[in-house]
Amino acid sequence: MRQRLRVLVTVGALTLGTAGAGTARAAEAGHGCPPAEIFATNNTAIITDPADPRLRTRLERFDREVRGIIRANGARAGASKLLNGVFWSGELKQTTYERSREFDVTRVNRDGLHHIAGVIAKQYHQESVLTFRCLPRTAPGTDAVEIQAPGVSASRLHDALVDDPEARDELGGGSVTLDGRLVLIAPLADLPLARKFTASLGVDWSKAQVRYGDEEFVS
Repeated sequence: MRQRLRVLVTVGALTLGTAGAGTARAAEAGHGCPPAEIFATNNTAIITDPADPRLRTRLERFDREVRGIIRANGARAGASKLLNGVFWSGELKQTTYERSREFDVTRVNRDGLHHIAGVIAKQYHQESVLTFRCLPRTAPGTDAVEIQAPGVSASRLHDALVDDPEARDELGGGSVTLDGRLVLIAPLADLPLARKFTASLGVDWSKAQVRYGDEEFVS
């Protein structure tokens, strides 16, 4: 999982909608939002061809191994979903692709989640592993949002990134589930940009789900 390089800025307040524009559904901790999520892969290659056969792997062995790591460190592994990631590489000046998995994790605190992600990063030689803890919107540790929305393909995500320099530089990219559900994690300060970007993907904001929480890239 490639690390988002940026300086995060603090914002006093953000709203999810404007009059007549529709409002996304907010998911608070404990209400349809898993306590924690880990986004990870065992891929170490740079893949620039969307037809690359490595992007068709189901990561089944990786799924079992990561679940074992989660359990071995005192947490419980919930659902796991395959993701097709599309990311912008500033170094290559083009999009890259990655097959990964998102793991729901319960019975874990912040330090425990950090430790598990660190173990995964080390074992699979990853630059970083992304974690997201679902928190109330007003919680002191809330610094990010996770946007999920139906009706988005990996190819559409690719085209939108290519067409939007601001989004690709600031957001870096996103992922899509196999059934076409966008998963986009962004700093809270970038929520307006993320909403604008999802609109370019054809997302109906009233059908989007916004989860608030704490993101961390663990090396």
